[in-house]
Amino acid sequence: MSALPDIVIQEVCPRDGLQIEPIVVPTDVKVALIDRLSVLGFRRIEAGSFVSPKAVPALADGGAVFRSIVRREGVAFVALIPNLRGAERALQANADEVNFVMAASETHNRVNMGMDHQGSLSALAEVTAAIGRRAVLNATLATAFGCPFEGEQHEGKVLRLMETYLRLGAQGITLADTTGMANPKLVSQRVKSVLGLVPRDALTLHFHNTRGLGLINVMAGFYAGALRFDASLGGLGGCPFAPGASGNVCTEDLVNLCQDIGLNTGLDLEGLIALARELPSIVGHTVPGQVAKAGRACDLHPAPTRIVSGD
Repeated sequence: MSALPDIVIQEVCPRDGLQIEPIVVPTDVKVALIDRLSVLGFRRIEAGSFVSPKAVPALADGGAVFRSIVRREGVAFVALIPNLRGAERALQANADEVNFVMAASETHNRVNMGMDHQGSLSALAEVTAAIGRRAVLNATLATAFGCPFEGEQHEGKVLRLMETYLRLGAQGITLADTTGMANPKLVSQRVKSVLGLVPRDALTLHFHNTRGLGLINVMAGFYAGALRFDASLGGLGGCPFAPGASGNVCTEDLVNLCQDIGLNTGLDLEGLIALARELPSIVGHTVPGQVAKAGRACDLHPAPTRIVSGD
């Protein structure tokens, strides 16, 4: 049996993880978090966003964050943007990559972005023209598996929108399961279809664990041919404009799973667990991740010296 290829895990906690938090994490704390993440082996970290500060006040300090982080060779620092103004602000802050977002669901796009598909696609064309070669352009299709307002999003529509993304200049595409409505069968079918349009290294899958299927959806996507996956330290995150949204796939839980089944992620699991254990003090509550609480399966404990018999 041939060796499985590496799986690429991309960190989104500083953006997607913190955007829904009820408290605003101070800028210096965000910067320290990103700086510590950037030495753990990630190739790509979504460090912040340049959306309307009124819409997402928790991330209003995107410019200050990007100007303060330590830039490390081999690590791309990504900014989420919805339009030309956001792209211009991201470029001014020297983002290595901009991640444009719209939703496959027209209803969710109106709620989240305040415009229809045509408006968002026109904005993407403006973004492409403005960026040129100054940064990499990734384009995310939110609600790509299902929408809390419209239900399942049909594959034909998803593929057409991906084709439009590519025609308008996107160099990479992310399919996002914004509210955790995907399942392994759907993920496997969709990945096999979309890989007919883009190569493995240009496709990212972004899953939420809303219904407890996050890790199994990652594995379904991987075995169907996907290579790159977003995850969030501690399992933090969720969309503030989608009913029922909850956290992302947990980074350290996913890395632990990969190590257990022999997949090399290139990430420092012990460092991730140590950092995840500090998250509750940053956000003021417990976080969903499991491995940071339970430890790894290989973390054995001494047997008790006193045996207590039970019923």
